[in-house]
Amino acid sequence: MQWMEEKRIVGEVIVVDDGSSDATSEVLQKIRNQKSKINIITYPTNLGYGAAVRSGCDLAQGEWIAFMDSDGQFDVRDFNKLLPHCTSPLRHLVTIGRRRRRADPLMRKMNAKIFSLLSWIVLGVWVRDINCGMKIFHRSVWEKCRPEISTGALFNAEFFYKLKKEGIAWKQVDVQHFPRRFGTQTGANLKVIGRMVCELLQLKRNK
Repeated sequence: MQWMEEKRIVGEVIVVDDGSSDATSEVLQKIRNQKSKINIITYPTNLGYGAAVRSGCDLAQGEWIAFMDSDGQFDVRDFNKLLPHCTSPLRHLVTIGRRRRRADPLMRKMNAKIFSLLSWIVLGVWVRDINCGMKIFHRSVWEKCRPEISTGALFNAEFFYKLKKEGIAWKQVDVQHFPRRFGTQTGANLKVIGRMVCELLQLKRNK
């Protein structure tokens, strides 16, 4: 909210609590009572990364939609690097972050490279840092390319696959990335990986 006020951005903040087991819900309600422009979506159980992002984007009301992972690994001020590409004369309908120095464990980095390779082989989509959790896109893009199949880690791959089918180009911009200090990363979880592979095969069948 502070960043939006500094940039004089008229909009809203939507926070999706995807089945958190700590006091996240209570903390969000306290913030909500102080900031009227915050909307909260709460799920009692974890539905998956894709389902959480999709529900937040569906609720968004503005002409432009931006989202950022809330695990503390991104700096909201890096949106300052993305915004100019949305408003310039040669504006891009989709601008995404790219983590130049990814602050993740080696295993997570390896899984990310394998996932990118699979997305390229199966879907024909190659995006450097396809799962970077910092993106801005026009509402019209969401209406055309809203991921329908993935509820998990395949969300971004499905999004870019639909962008490619629609002939919509995107711009990538380097952003900062910080080590995760709180919560548990699930990128190397076998259940998460298994669901991703199943969704990838389902998306391939629906090509």
